[in-house]
This record gives sequence, structure tokens and C-alpha cells, in this order.
Amino acid sequence: MTALPTQRRCDRTGSRARLAIAAAAALGLATVAGQRSTDAQQSVPPRPAASAAAIRAIPVRGNIYMLAGAGANVAVSVGKDGLVVVDSGSPDKSDALLAALQGLSRSVTSRAMPEPSCVGVVSGCPWWNSSQFLPITAAPPAPRPIIGIINTSSDADRIGGNARLSTAGKSFGVRNAANVTNAWIVAHENVASAMSKLTPAPAADAMPSESYFGADKKLNYINGEPVIVSYRPAAHSNGDSMVHFRASDVLVTGEIMDMASYPVIDVAHGGTIDGMVDALNWILDVAVVEHMMEGGTMIVPGHGRLADAADVAYYRDMMTIFRDRIRELSKRGMTLAQIQAAKPTKDYDPRFGRNPAWTPAQLVEAMYKTIKKS
Repeated sequence: MTALPTQRRCDRTGSRARLAIAAAAALGLATVAGQRSTDAQQSVPPRPAASAAAIRAIPVRGNIYMLAGAGANVAVSVGKDGLVVVDSGSPDKSDALLAALQGLSRSVTSRAMPEPSCVGVVSGCPWWNSSQFLPITAAPPAPRPIIGIINTSSDADRIGGNARLSTAGKSFGVRNAANVTNAWIVAHENVASAMSKLTPAPAADAMPSESYFGADKKLNYINGEPVIVSYRPAAHSNGDSMVHFRASDVLVTGEIMDMASYPVIDVAHGGTIDGMVDALNWILDVAVVEHMMEGGTMIVPGHGRLADAADVAYYRDMMTIFRDRIRELSKRGMTLAQIQAAKPTKDYDPRFGRNPAWTPAQLVEAMYKTIKKS
């Protein structure tokens, strides 16, 4: 009985020794592992940071996506007919934009897409509806290619990727009556005229293959919905188009609306403040409000976040206030410098006046030069 305490002390001593040995072994292993980790970090080059020019695809509604990060917002309809792209971004972002569009096509058009159910005898039946029949019989296999581009103006960040996207695409169906191998390009005739005067001259593949004049151009059904291109004169420029995807109820405004800045009024190319206000009022005429909720017709602006009719109304009111203030100050005989010094935009500058490429003073000058004094 007297030997038990001694035995327990020996057991405790042995346990402590084993723990010490285990701790030393663990420390040694950790040291070796740390050394190996350090060696590995030294031998393997660091992973490059994510590209700042990455293109982000944002679902809008129905077939329509907005791609941000291409120098300007780009809208695209994705479906069985292929991809119809509204604007092509900046020249230096064209490769990244093309990769994003191809990835979007793979993720959307390569999977099974729901067919509409038949109602009655004919309406809604896929064997009668040409918007379903044509893609099945004539379209290239999935993933679908870019079939067309719509330019909303002749700005560099609207036409910069035309050649790259067009040559990577393929036309088929009724818009390919001339057997064009590339994707077609549609723009207002004033855009085609402005592009033809650029120096250096754009590549032939970058030029519109089809231009229109007048108020509207209907592109018929594309990806199961009507696509309407509408001309708004003398707003941002003399060649502005807006694109309405009618079934998805998405309106693409181009440079008419900018959720990150004041709109650019390009006086040298026919832009005016009155035309800008008229164009914003036209958007409100077309858009439908979802009562007491954010939603309704979705607006894809030229830059910045997605918008709805309430955002357009706020933007229209702002531009109308500016126009009326500058008109009144001009009637009082104030010079441009005096009006700029009065800062007629100052109550909105914290929200929209932070763009160093288009300052409040430049906006005031453009409005002053184009405002109707009467």
C-alpha cells in the first residue's frame, strides 16, 4: 500500500516526459513545415491580382443582361436567336467584353430553355411562332454567337468594340439578306456619317452595315420579343438611339442618361439641352411605373447603376431646373463666366458633379450655348 504514491509519482513523471517529447516533436514538425511553406512561397510566383477591367454581367429582366466594366454599360439580349448587343464598349475593353459575352452565351443558351405552352389552336404554339421556328431550323448550335450590334451614338465607348465583336459573330435569317458573314451593325444614319469622318478611319468591319432614318426602326422579333430602336434628335448628339426590348420591358438609353454623372451634351455633334429634356420626357412616356414600388420598366443607362422611371423623373427634373435657371440668368444679361460663377448646378453637384471629364462648368457652358433664349 505504501508503494502506490511512489508509483503514481513515477507515472506522472513519465507522462510529463512523454508530453514534453511530443511537444518537441510537434514543434520540430511545425518548424519544418514552416520552412517548407516559406520555400514554397519563395519558389512559386505570387498569384496576380484580379483584373480591374473585369466585366460583370447583371441580369435585368427576361432575356436582357447589363454588362458593366467595358468603358460604358453594354446591354445584351441572350436567347435562341443568338446575342444582340447594344453598344460595344471601349476599344481597349473589347477582348474582355467578347469573353464575357461568350461566357454568358455558354451559361444561358447551352442549357434547355422553356418552350411556351400552346393556347387555343395557333397562339403560342412553337411550331407556328416564327420566333421559335427560325432559331430551331436556321440558328447556329449553342452556345449562340453574337448576331447583331446596335450603336446608340458614335462615341468611342459606344462603337469601340464594333470590329472585334462583329467579326466574332455570325448573321443569319432575314437580317442577312446580303449574306454578311459577320454580325450586323445597326445605327442611325447620323452615326454612320459621323463614323465615316473619324480620323483614323474605322475598319470596314466596325461600320454600320445598316442605318436608319426617321423616328423608329423595328428589328422584328429577336429572342422571342419585339426590339424597337428609336431616334431622339439633338439630345446628347444628333444621332442618339434608344433601344426598347418590349417583352422584357427594358429600355437602353445610351448617353441620354448617366447615373454616375451629368449627361454629356456634345454641342459639336448637335447636342442641345432642349433635346436632352425632350429625350428624358420621351423615356417617361414609354416607361410604365410599378405602383408604389421600385420596378416597372427597367432602364439601362449609359453609365452607372440600373434605374427605373422614378430615377428618370428625378433626372429629368434636374435637367429642367438647370435649363430654366440658365435661361433666366441669360435673360438678365449675365455672361457665360458670370453664370458659371453663380453655380446654377451646385445643389446637385455632390451627386452628379464629380466627373473630372465632364465638370459642372462644362455642362453649364453646353446648356448656355444651346438654350433657346426666348
